[in-house]
Amino acid sequence: MATKTQASTYQIKVTLADSKPPIWRRLLVPSTITLAKLHDILQIAMGWTDSHLHQFIAKNQSYGVPDPEFSEDMQNEARVKLSEVLKQEKDAMVYEYDFGDSWHHKIILEKVLPYDPNVSLPRCTAGKRACPPEDCGGVWGYAGFLEAIGDPKHPEHEEMLDWVGGEFDPEHFDIAEVNSLFG
Repeated sequence: MATKTQASTYQIKVTLADSKPPIWRRLLVPSTITLAKLHDILQIAMGWTDSHLHQFIAKNQSYGVPDPEFSEDMQNEARVKLSEVLKQEKDAMVYEYDFGDSWHHKIILEKVLPYDPNVSLPRCTAGKRACPPEDCGGVWGYAGFLEAIGDPKHPEHEEMLDWVGGEFDPEHFDIAEVNSLFG
């Protein structure tokens, strides 16, 4: 019989809010990881560079790295397990990355699976589309960025391509690369 402290494997779906077409990842993670560890996993899975502040929001509670100058009611993410926030299938929360660009990710607990010690976790099992470049201005800035790089006659075409390093394929997603980065 499973106890509350026994680990399960959570299948979660992470979708970048308001991205059209959707940018998403499906991940398998231990239910007992902390939200701090989940933050690290999300950075790798989505393709972010961990260059900005972040927070999780669930049931009107914020979780993150406590900072007395920012929010007194933020719970320390290093002390909260994922299973304390997402308890049953269909439970959801928001992961916000970069408070300036406001990248909101909806995280849904799709399935609670038995823990299998022979399966390496975390693991990405599916996903679609490239992560937007850091500091491109949120979902709306990303739409403008894609418009500029997709039109050679756009006045910012060359500037945006230079800024992103020469090329950017919004449809690119390499599941093997993500899983190799999990180590």
